[in-house]
Amino acid sequence: MSSDVTNEEAKSDRAPDLRRATFYFDRYEDRVPPDPIPHSVARQVLWQLLITITLGLGAGYLWWRWTASLNYDALWFAIPLVTAETCSYIGLVLYGVNLWAVTDLPILPPPARIGECSSETDDPSRLLAVDIMFTTYSEEPELVRLGIRDAKRISYPHPIDIRVHVLDDGRRRSMREVCEEEGVNYITRDTNEGFKAGNLRNAMENTSGDFLVICDADTRPFPTILERTLGYFRDPQVAWVQTPQWFFDLPEGYTLTETMSDRFGTLGRGVGSFVERLVGPIRFGEDPFVNDPRMFYDVILRRRNWANAAFCCGAGSIHRREAVMEAALRSFSSQVELSIADTTNELRRVSRTSEISPELLEAIRAEAVGASVLSPYKFHVSEDIFTSMILHSDRERGWRSVMHPYVESKMLSPQDLLSWTIQRFKYAGGSLDILFNNFSLLRRGFTWSQRLMYASTFWSYLAGIWNVVFLCAPVIYLLTSIGPVTAYSSDFFARLLPFLICLQLAKMVGTWGIPGGRSEASYLAFFPINLRAIWTVLRGKKISFPVTPKERQSGRHLYLVWPHIAVIAITGSAILFGTASYVLGIGGFTIGGILTNSFWGLNNMLSMMVMVRAAFWQPDDGEAAP
Repeated sequence: MSSDVTNEEAKSDRAPDLRRATFYFDRYEDRVPPDPIPHSVARQVLWQLLITITLGLGAGYLWWRWTASLNYDALWFAIPLVTAETCSYIGLVLYGVNLWAVTDLPILPPPARIGECSSETDDPSRLLAVDIMFTTYSEEPELVRLGIRDAKRISYPHPIDIRVHVLDDGRRRSMREVCEEEGVNYITRDTNEGFKAGNLRNAMENTSGDFLVICDADTRPFPTILERTLGYFRDPQVAWVQTPQWFFDLPEGYTLTETMSDRFGTLGRGVGSFVERLVGPIRFGEDPFVNDPRMFYDVILRRRNWANAAFCCGAGSIHRREAVMEAALRSFSSQVELSIADTTNELRRVSRTSEISPELLEAIRAEAVGASVLSPYKFHVSEDIFTSMILHSDRERGWRSVMHPYVESKMLSPQDLLSWTIQRFKYAGGSLDILFNNFSLLRRGFTWSQRLMYASTFWSYLAGIWNVVFLCAPVIYLLTSIGPVTAYSSDFFARLLPFLICLQLAKMVGTWGIPGGRSEASYLAFFPINLRAIWTVLRGKKISFPVTPKERQSGRHLYLVWPHIAVIAITGSAILFGTASYVLGIGGFTIGGILTNSFWGLNNMLSMMVMVRAAFWQPDDGEAAP
C-alpha cells in the first residue's frame, strides 16, 4: 500500500470503535519514549580514563589476592572466592570493551527506489517493498489489532509498497477475522515446527518484500519506523537494523514527596520535597521487575556499533531479505557438510577403511541434504542472536548491523514474576545453548572485537556460578569467623576500596546517567534462573519456546523467590550471630571482618529484596487488567 493510502486509513482508524477491547495499558497510551542520550566526546574520554584506571586497580588487587592474601588454613573457602572474583573481573574487562566507544551511524535520507539500496536488481527504478510481520500464537487478537492499525499508520516520504502480514501459529478463526476486517494478509501453517523461527520461515516463503519488519504480537510500530531506518540500507552491506525496545506500560511509581504527602499531609510533603532536593528523585513502586530496557539498548547494544557487533533482538528489527536468505543458505551448507563429515567418519570407523566410493559419498550427500532444513531463521529459541552470529561471521560477504538509537515502536512488559521468569529463562537458556552446542566464538570470520562482544553476552549468563560464591562468602565468615583472606587489614582495604570507588565512578560516567543500581541488584538476584539455565543446557535438555504471557498471571508466585527469601533469612541471621559473637568475645572475629562481611551481606539482602518485592507487587486499581 502506498503512504497516501496509509494516511487515509489512519484517519478512519481514529474514528470511535465500539468493538474496541479495553486493556490495562489504555491509561498509558499517551506516553512518549525518551530520546536517546546524546553522545558527548568529553564524557567518553572521561569514561575511558576511569575504566582504564579501574581495570588497572582491579588487576593489582587480584594479583595481591592470588599471591599474598590467601588464607592457607582455609583454601576450601579462599580459592573459590578468589576464583569468583577473577571471573567477575573478566566480566568487567568485557564490560569495559563493550562500552569503550560510541559510533552512531548517520541517519541517511530514506531511499525512494530499490536501486538506491542494492546494485543487484533487475529494475533499479522499482518501488521499495516492505513486509511487516506480526508473529502470534495465543495472544488476544484484539491486542494484535492494535499493532496492525499502528502499522497501517506508518508514513514514508516516497511512494512505497507496504504489506502487513499476521503470522498466526494458533490457526485461530478470530485472528483471521481481525485480519479480514483490517484488510491485511493472514498467514498460517499446519504445524508449529521451529516455533517463531519456523513461523517466520513459512511467512518468507509466502512473501517477497525487499525488507522485513519483525514484530511480536504486542509490538506497536511508530509512523517513523521506516522513514528513519531504511536510509541505513543505502549501504548494501547493512543486513539489519535493530531499534530499541520500549515498554510503555512500566509502572512509574510515586515520588517520596507524593508518598509522604499522602501519609502525613503538608508536613510530609515538605519533608519529602526537602529530601529529594538533597539526594535527587526517589520513587517507590516503579518498574518492579527491572524491565526498563534503556541500559541494554541505549548503553550496551548501542556501544557495539563500533565493533559491528550489535546483534538482532527480534521485535522492532528491520532486515534485508537478501541477507537473511544468504545466511540461510550458508547455514544450510554448513549443516550438510557437518552431517556428511559425521557420517563418513562413522563409516570409516565401522568399516575400518579410509576409502569411500564416489557413489556412496554421493548417496551420503543426498541423504544429508534431504535431512537438513533450509530455514531463513535457525529453528532455535534464540533464533535472532543465532542468525546475527551467522551474518557477522560471514567475512566474505561483510554483512553489517546497525543499532539505531531512536525508539520506533512500543511494546508490553511482563506484568508478573512468572511471566518475567519465563522470559529471562528463555534468554539465558537460549544464549547458553548457542554457546555450548551450536556456535563457537572461535569460528572463522569473526573479528576479535566481535568475539569479545558476543563473549560479553555469554559470560554474563554464566555469572550465576560465581554469584552464588559471593552470596555464601559473608555468611561463612559471620557464622564461623573463618576468613578467605589472611586478615581484614589496612593492606586489604588499601587495595580494595580504591578499586571499588573508581569502579562506581566509572559506571556512573559510562552509563550516561541511566540508573544502574537496580540493574546490578537484579543481576545478582538472577542467580537461580542462571543456574537452572546452565544445568538444563549441560544436561542436553532442549530449551523450549514458551510464549511470554501478555496479561498478568494471577497469584504472587512466592515459590519463584524461595532462594531469595532463604538468602535474606540466612544472611540476616548470620549478621546477628557474628555481631553478637564479636561483642561477647566468642570466636576469632575482628571488627574489620564483621563490618566488611555485614556490609557485604546487607548488600546481598537488598539485592534479593528486588525479586521478593516483585513477587508481592500488585498493580493499583487503575493498572489492573480487566
